[in-house]
This record gives sequence, C-alpha cells and structure tokens, in this order.
Amino acid sequence: MPISTGEIREKLLASDPEFQRLAQELTNYESRLKQIVTSPFLNSEDLIQESELKKLKLRVKDQMEQILARTAHSGRTSAALS
Repeated sequence: MPISTGEIREKLLASDPEFQRLAQELTNYESRLKQIVTSPFLNSEDLIQESELKKLKLRVKDQMEQILARTAHSGRTSAALS
C-alpha cells in the first residue's frame, strides 16, 4: 500500500532536523504575516514586509516539498516509516 504524503510529513517532522527547521521557519513566517494582515493600518513598510514574508514562506514550502518528494521517491520511504 502506498504511503500518504501526510504520513511522510509526520515522520519527517519527527526525525529530520532540516525538515523540522523549515517547518519552524514556516510557522514563524505565517505568524508574522498574520500580525501584519490583521493590523488595522498598514504603512508602506508593512506592505513591503508582507510581500517579503510571502516570498520567504513560498521558498520554505518549496524546500519542504522537495524533501517530501525526495523521501517519497527514494528507497528510504519504507525504511523511514518502519
């Protein structure tokens, strides 16, 4: 039976330091972004920071997806989930 992406993600969160670091960065970016977008007033600096945070967030997500894909397509998947 194929292993789901969710299962691979959970295993990586539990065992892969790089994936854990990226997940923490993503959480931090999302939190900072939420603070900006919920602010009643945005100045030009806020708008620039919002744009930068969105770019950083996408970059981190891409890196996490690359790790997921690499893990899913390698022989390590079944061993990693054992």
